[in-house]
Amino acid sequence: MATVGVVGAGVMGRGLAHDLAQHGHHVLLIDVDNQALADAARAIQQSLRAQILRQGAAKEGTDVIMSRVQTSTDLGMLEAAEFVIENATEKWDVKKSIYPAMDEICPEHTVFAANTSAISITRFGSLTKRPEKVLGMHFMNPVPMKKTVEMIRGFHTSQDTIDAAKRLLEGLGKKAVIVSDSPGFVSNRVLMLTINEAVFLVHDHVASPEEVDMIFRECFGHLMGPLATADLIGLDTILYSIEVLYESFSDDKYRPCPLLRKMVDAGLHGRKNGRGFFSY
Repeated sequence: MATVGVVGAGVMGRGLAHDLAQHGHHVLLIDVDNQALADAARAIQQSLRAQILRQGAAKEGTDVIMSRVQTSTDLGMLEAAEFVIENATEKWDVKKSIYPAMDEICPEHTVFAANTSAISITRFGSLTKRPEKVLGMHFMNPVPMKKTVEMIRGFHTSQDTIDAAKRLLEGLGKKAVIVSDSPGFVSNRVLMLTINEAVFLVHDHVASPEEVDMIFRECFGHLMGPLATADLIGLDTILYSIEVLYESFSDDKYRPCPLLRKMVDAGLHGRKNGRGFFSY
């Protein structure tokens, strides 16, 4: 099995480390914050135990799976990685310094996948000397439970790189839908508009969060309403994504709702810290 680097130990990084280790890969989980790494390790253990409780006996125990997850604040550990998935905060100013550093550290054959919801993959590739080995892999949350990944081909992304990413996904029991590089791609170009408009409905006192989500669940058969989905993703991530779309398209339809900005400023980020449009 491959050695896979996972950069960023937030919600998505934790889910990826869990899924990769459970399928036999050695995972190098990297973050600048030791506390984030400790929290991630604890969350992965809890998630594995919960999974065993739901599904019954597992082929391997939690300790065996966790032994494949190595945490570190040292990006230099990625020298051993054959494939790296970057999951840092959805801000260009945070992400842009990571790619040149990885480019210097990792062997020439290492593939870089940006797990981003909106930022251009071609732009990430331009930060490296290997743009043909850079692609987008937009995983959905929770990663272990979602079987389809939005895969994005940048301007220079090679077919070999696409094939390597597809093989990795197949080993995780997932499939890819391959789309072209455009801000927000398919999923978030539509989803962020939907969520932002749902926030405007609450902001304009048209309906409560409960009522908005009930209409989507009970009238359209959605498993989750747009505001519960926003809480799951993280309201801060929603705001960053809609800001990228607003900046990229210069189109007022992507203007972030003032209520969304106010909630993020107030620290109401959704499930990740217990309170967003709903309490957890």
